Amino acid sequence: MLAAFTGAALAEDPLAQVLQGRASEWSDGFDTGSVVVTEVRTLTPIISHDTVTALQYAIQTYSDIVARGGWPVVPADKPLKLGMRDPNIGVLRQRLTASGDLAYNPGASDAFDSYVDTAVRRFQGRHGIPPDGVVGTSTFAAMNIPASVRLGQLTRNLDRLKPLVAKKLDKFVVVNIPAARIEAVEFGQVVSRHVAVVGRIDRPSPLVTSKISEINFNPYWNVPPSLIKKDLIPYMQKDPNYLTKQHIRVFDKANNEVPPTAIDWSTDQAVNYRYKQDPGDFNSLGSVKINFRSPEGVYMHDTPNKGLFVDDYRFDSSGCVRVQNIRELITWVLRDTPGWDANMVDQMFRTGERLDVKVVSPVPLEWVYISAWATPDGVVNFRDDIYNQDGLDQLALQ
Repeated sequence: MLAAFTGAALAEDPLAQVLQGRASEWSDGFDTGSVVVTEVRTLTPIISHDTVTALQYAIQTYSDIVARGGWPVVPADKPLKLGMRDPNIGVLRQRLTASGDLAYNPGASDAFDSYVDTAVRRFQGRHGIPPDGVVGTSTFAAMNIPASVRLGQLTRNLDRLKPLVAKKLDKFVVVNIPAARIEAVEFGQVVSRHVAVVGRIDRPSPLVTSKISEINFNPYWNVPPSLIKKDLIPYMQKDPNYLTKQHIRVFDKANNEVPPTAIDWSTDQAVNYRYKQDPGDFNSLGSVKINFRSPEGVYMHDTPNKGLFVDDYRFDSSGCVRVQNIRELITWVLRDTPGWDANMVDQMFRTGERLDVKVVSPVPLEWVYISAWATPDGVVNFRDDIYNQDGLDQLALQ
């Protein structure tokens, strides 16, 4: 089984080709023009029969690895990088060979050469780590998770994936929360991919099954009640001009506008009011909001802070999902809505006009939690179990 990941097969591995500069599809485009964690481009969506098949094959492969004793623990007492010589690099080579990132080499060596550099970058790319070739804290952490734990993670994610594939959706959008990635899918192929910013650990993004029904251009932002106590009151206590600076207006229950000075911010009195941020380039939703029904009241949206998309750690929202290059996604969503082509969408971004558009053919939407999957070309991917849904600690104890 492991032969699919090593030896001559590595020469045909698209991930290895990218790392060696032989492929041009490596990086995603960002609103800011920057590049973060890289991924191999594939037209196969994460919710697909092909992914299920590839994941089943990966489970067989990792079962074989476990049966052979797994892989060694790489000492993490110092960073390892290109050009170094160290006894720990011999262990690193064994570890990378066991998982198929480094082609088998019968000669022992303590040198961090270009082959090890490529293998480390390949490993990092599979684990959602910026592929800089340096074995540091995050790479050590991912590398030293036992093979048996990774096998359990693959199995649990296969159980999550199967019922999603059984829905047999022709056109849909999927947000994979642990990967902080979005796919627009049509007839079994990915139309576009987008970097996402999802909920942080203490405010996780929920699982969602819904349909995108409306696009709000240049929207108002109504501050969710949950954020008034957590964020708004502390901000106002630090800076009494915060609401004014952020163009947030206050309304009482009769919908009368109230000056912020009328509220005692040293108490919880503020929770009795409604807060609305005006449209503009300062608006927390950015230029557009993607609306759908959800019990939690979450949604997807643009953001004025495009720099968030180039962060390595993209778990920073209060549960909603921020979308990189949202213009491309909503143009696709509105494709069958009369009068809404790419030019019309661009015009809405240019003019800043406030407008709500009903989607004529609502697009199915899934927010899912897939932290381990495989692609048909044999690349096995893992992401941090950010919300502790895989129970990796329990798997490790077992």
